[in-house]
Amino acid sequence: MEQRIGSNSQPLKGEPVTGAGFDPAFIPGLTGSAAQGEPEDAKPTAEAADSAEAEGSSAPAESVPEADAADSEEEPAEEGGPAFEAADRRARIVADRRGVRLALDAEECEFTWPEIAAVETETARFGKRFTVTVHTPDRRWYPIEIEAASRSQFAEWDAGMDKVLDAYFESE
Repeated sequence: MEQRIGSNSQPLKGEPVTGAGFDPAFIPGLTGSAAQGEPEDAKPTAEAADSAEAEGSSAPAESVPEADAADSEEEPAEEGGPAFEAADRRARIVADRRGVRLALDAEECEFTWPEIAAVETETARFGKRFTVTVHTPDRRWYPIEIEAASRSQFAEWDAGMDKVLDAYFESE
């Protein structure tokens, strides 16, 4: 084994390594690594502001994604079909025709039905926690626990999730 000592030792140059082991902020399905996005100290230029005004947008650029999110939340109600939603004070899961969306505090992730290999539900033997785990084809899994008001909600939530999976999830 060779050891380098002194000022002559330089880090190896090459492509930046991504992944949770090298970037703690990187969580597949939730966020991209900081190296993939623009630098944190980057500020919008005057040209970007002028182009937004030229498009006729009276709202600032930051509020546009919120408007899109509000529109996307209304779509499932208009389309119909089975939908499942369960939430507690911290966590939330929504399953409908678009896919499965998980949220915990301020973090959110969305999986479309082609991105999902399996969905597993589990109830705690003791306590009031309902666990939903989304498995992807690349052998990753994303669990979320929701605390029920009472254990009687487990059967209701399990039946609701089964209806959605029967309607939209196609196992191959």
